[in-house]
Amino acid sequence: MVQKTNSFERFWNELKRRKVVHVITVYAAIAFGILQLVDIIGPSLKWPDWTMTFIIVLLCIGFIISVFVSWIYDITPAGVKKTKPASAVKHTDQTTQAASSGWKIATYVSGLIIVVLVAFNFFNRRNLYADISKLEKSIAVLPFTNDSPDSTNQYFCNGMMEEILTQLQKIGGLKVKSRTSGERYRHPDKDIRDIGRELRVSFIVEGSVRKVNDDLRITAQLINAKTGDHLWADTYNGKYTDKIFEFQNNLAIKVASSLNAVLTQDEKKLIEKKSTASIPAYDLYLKANNFVKEYEKTRDSSFYQNAVTFYKTALMIDPSFAKAYTGLARAYYDRYYYPNYFKEGFLDSCLVLADQALSIDDQLDEAYYMKGLYYEATADPEKALVNFDRASKINPNHPLAYYHRGIILLFNTGDYIKVLEICNKPLNLISGNERPDALQVLGSAYLDIGFPDKAKYYYQEALTLDGDSASYFDNLSGIEYHLENFEEALTWVEKAIKIDSTYRTDYLIELSIEGRYQEAYKVAEKYIEQLKKSDVLPLSYSHRIGYAFYKVGKYKEANYYFNEQIKYGTEAIKLNRYIPSYKGAHYDLAGVYAFIGDKVKAYQYLNEFNTMSFYPLWWVSLAKHDPLFDSIRNEDRFQKILQNMEAKYQAEHERVRKWLEETGQL
Repeated sequence: MVQKTNSFERFWNELKRRKVVHVITVYAAIAFGILQLVDIIGPSLKWPDWTMTFIIVLLCIGFIISVFVSWIYDITPAGVKKTKPASAVKHTDQTTQAASSGWKIATYVSGLIIVVLVAFNFFNRRNLYADISKLEKSIAVLPFTNDSPDSTNQYFCNGMMEEILTQLQKIGGLKVKSRTSGERYRHPDKDIRDIGRELRVSFIVEGSVRKVNDDLRITAQLINAKTGDHLWADTYNGKYTDKIFEFQNNLAIKVASSLNAVLTQDEKKLIEKKSTASIPAYDLYLKANNFVKEYEKTRDSSFYQNAVTFYKTALMIDPSFAKAYTGLARAYYDRYYYPNYFKEGFLDSCLVLADQALSIDDQLDEAYYMKGLYYEATADPEKALVNFDRASKINPNHPLAYYHRGIILLFNTGDYIKVLEICNKPLNLISGNERPDALQVLGSAYLDIGFPDKAKYYYQEALTLDGDSASYFDNLSGIEYHLENFEEALTWVEKAIKIDSTYRTDYLIELSIEGRYQEAYKVAEKYIEQLKKSDVLPLSYSHRIGYAFYKVGKYKEANYYFNEQIKYGTEAIKLNRYIPSYKGAHYDLAGVYAFIGDKVKAYQYLNEFNTMSFYPLWWVSLAKHDPLFDSIRNEDRFQKILQNMEAKYQAEHERVRKWLEETGQL
């Protein structure tokens, strides 16, 4: 008895008879090869993001057509013929057999190609991610491209890039470069691998934004900066709603996952927290941020006013928008630092706004950073350090928090081992515009504690990055100044002035020490002109200007500037300004009173100055030669103060030297 075949088996046999299985196999091999080729060459040719999707759609359409045509038609040695129904086929003739053999060979070859491509793809991906795991988890976010037809949407493009950067910075397992690090690549003309080398990162996030009214398309992709390989891309395509927050959050989490960075539950909560539920308020906030940056660059008050208006309007819409409070605090800080420096309520509004933000969100790093700036400016270094530390714990990739901690320690502690450790930290996070500044701070720390060769190394590193020869010559001048080689210091600073003629504070001191009074007077005049064009106060240089005027017979002007310095110093001490633990105001007042012949007041302030725990090398060198103290330089009381300064410097220098030797840094 003949067993009947079931319907599926009959259908399968019919697919084979009509060569449909062969066609599917061959088509799959060709399609797989095309996709592999597009994946390899697409990034190099900078094809648009939708290219792969478009190719897949075309291949799917082609697949349907191929299956349909192969079911109806067959390719034979005699040409293309319509396939006969199974009931009409009595036997297989010789020509069909030949054709079938050809199809079989093509099918086997195609199957082999598929296996090879799958194996290649599998091992290539495995090797790729194995290579990724070996790389440092360092990443930079480049400015997003504005693909919007309206250029006024640039604020939104900048905002998206910064928001994604902010989310990534919260992940402790990543080393994320600062915003300014990538800013110089806003219009990159370099290969991504070159950018990676310059930024010293293993991975780069780049993207684009297209905004037309409320329609948004945001694309971001992760790139291996060592090889240029595109690891993956993600896209938000929809309306301007709060779903963009979910896109930003998921992107940060996806980056961490791709790089095998450990994401703690606390970090995940921070990333997933929405800053506001109001898109109109969020949009105003992004616009305000953009105006703040323009004000910082131009000092045009109209940008400041626009920023304040937008922040306040955002808060009217959403009073619980914590980041808008800190944005407003930052705008006030930039605008009123010097105009309100000697007022009782100096920067109080910044503190109030930062506290208001923290009452809404006690895990907002930028609010703690703002409080750190406030306490740094109002001379409360302990509270400043506490708040900068809190900002760093919430955002382990906050370079400015580390930077300011280094500055505070530089001026407020005699523990230079701690200073050097703190000053080193930002170098792992900063590239671009901020990195040379961080290198120079570290160089200054080494110079203060008496290691000029190490200082010069970091100054040279800064020059390599920014090409700023004027700044480099200034730094070399500083080295000679520390070593009491004032004539050589002047040689370097004069080279700097030929490149950049803006005022250099130490230049006036060096000219005065060397007795070049006419030149000092001309420099003082230039400095005064620069001050008139800015809101900066000469908090510790009015008496230097006064001395320069006095030495060329301009006594009336000299007295004016001496009195200005007395006012600045007295108010600074009274209001707890100008780093009281640093005793800079005391030293400056002592110098003025010594010069005008009031020894009682001069020693009153010198005795207070003499209570410091440490004196950097530059201060020891200056005090030995400061012309303001010529009238008392040879007195025993003054000489004992100099001896105390030098002894405290030497003790810390030796302690740091031993530490550097023990840690292999010297």
